[in-house]
Amino acid sequence: MQCHLGDRVAFYIHGTLLIQAFPSLRYHFSMIWIIAAAIIAIYLWSSCLLFYREEPKRLESDESKCFDPMCRSISIDDGNEDAVLLIHGYPTTPAMYGYAAKRISEAGFDAYAPLIPTFGADWHDFQKTDFSSWYAWIEERYLELKGRYRNVFVIGTSMGGAMALKLAENHDPAAVAIIGAPVVYNSFFRDRIVTSWSSYPARIVGVFTPSIGAGIVTQKPDSNDGNEEWKGYKGLFPRQGASLVWNLRSIRRDLGKIASPLLSIHDRGDMTVPFANQGIIRREIEADAEFIETEMGPECHHTHHALLMYHSVQKELTDRIISFFRAHCM
Repeated sequence: MQCHLGDRVAFYIHGTLLIQAFPSLRYHFSMIWIIAAAIIAIYLWSSCLLFYREEPKRLESDESKCFDPMCRSISIDDGNEDAVLLIHGYPTTPAMYGYAAKRISEAGFDAYAPLIPTFGADWHDFQKTDFSSWYAWIEERYLELKGRYRNVFVIGTSMGGAMALKLAENHDPAAVAIIGAPVVYNSFFRDRIVTSWSSYPARIVGVFTPSIGAGIVTQKPDSNDGNEEWKGYKGLFPRQGASLVWNLRSIRRDLGKIASPLLSIHDRGDMTVPFANQGIIRREIEADAEFIETEMGPECHHTHHALLMYHSVQKELTDRIISFFRAHCM
């Protein structure tokens, strides 16, 4: 049905007269526009992180604060020519790499799984930090190893995988292996990925509280397959979550800069980082890359995420990573 010019003019005139006849309508229409504008502004500021910026702060390592000895850094230096840097996830600790580090050492690599400062210790300190500071600290560790070894390889799980990708974008590791790595968090319109709806208001929640239900976890007795020994923080840290989401944008944007060979491993049922992230990496990376998909069953009572912790798959996956690194020794 067509709307003619005369109809539109009449509608405008009648609407104007109606507002003039009922002044309260003008107030209500104004309030609707104000509320709509406020909702859009809050969405852009909190969910799209409009005007968000952060500068890395220097972090100092103090592992005397660790709430469990297993949280501390793993360092196996046998004087080999090649080394592997293993980067833990958020908000966990190097304990996730106990098996992998030992196997990597036995395969002829020195193995280093450092504890990022404020992780595995006091969550009150943790909630004062951000991704940029964590990455800057890890980058220093990588450069230290780069100055000492012929080849430096990098393994990263979850957030550690995102850091491994960023290292590969900024430097040139001999090869990189990532497990369950995110490159987006919530990307509903572009990628149909929503990791957590609750993260959309994270920035605005962080204005009022630095954490919700925060605490430490030394074990998960209701889990199995090795995940019982998971150690890290529990609860929500909205400011740190917003920091991670913001930094993932540049990591995804720069995937095409990676020249190092890449091995990406992800479980199809990952309950922490959606499997679709591996598809994005596959499409947008230009370096030589291999992709492994696992599919763990419901008998595994965990999130199918920290794969190198799980007894059912850790041997096979560690073997694959070692073979991949050996193939790229220079």
